[in-house]
Formats: sequence, C-alpha cells, structure tokens
Amino acid sequence: QLQLVESGGGLVQAGGSLRLSCAASGRISSTYFMAWFRQAPGKERVFLAGITWSGNLRTYGDSVKGRFTVSRDSAKNTVYLQMNSLKPEDTALYYCAVDTAGSSTMANRYNYWGQGTQVTVSS
Repeated sequence: QLQLVESGGGLVQAGGSLRLSCAASGRISSTYFMAWFRQAPGKERVFLAGITWSGNLRTYGDSVKGRFTVSRDSAKNTVYLQMNSLKPEDTALYYCAVDTAGSSTMANRYNYWGQGTQVTVSS
C-alpha cells in the first residue's frame, strides 16, 4: 500500500509561483509513474505532469508545458511540481497519484491518490 500526502498549495497572484510536494510512504518501485492531476469545480480531473520513480521519463500535459516542472527526490520519497507563471485558470484542487502499471495520462488508470491541495490564483 502507498500513502500520498500533498502540500504546498495556497493563494498566489497571477504570474507568481508555487511548489507542490507529494510525500510518499510505502514500497515504491522504480517503474512506478508518479503524476500530478488537477480538478476544477464541475470539471474532469486533468493530467498535468508525471515522472517515473527512476527519473528517466517525464511527461507533461499541453496546458502546462513550459510553465510546470515535475521532479522527484528519491532520498526523501517526495515528488514535486514547480509551477511558474501561474494564471487564474490554474485554480483547482491538485492531486498526486501513482500508476503502478504504466505511464498513463488517464486518471482512471491510477491506483493511488492523495487527498489534494488547493491552489488559488488571483487576477
């Protein structure tokens, strides 16, 4: 079993930056794909970025390419999402998730989820 705990969300002005953290506990395989999703009220959960625990593959969603960077620190069992040039449309609940079988961008392929951390970007 894996447990994921997100932190780092908050209120920021447009153009600002935030770094989200996802602390993982439990057994983590180097093949696991650690991803970030977000969900705005009334909308579907959207893939943002992901990285294999080994660090050899990173994938980004089109809406955040060039603005967001995913990374991991295996010594701390933590995955990060650095978010720059934030826009009001980035306002959402941000989730960390793990795909144990691949590197999907589809939320229904993910086995483990954190509780989410709220990001609000003011204009």
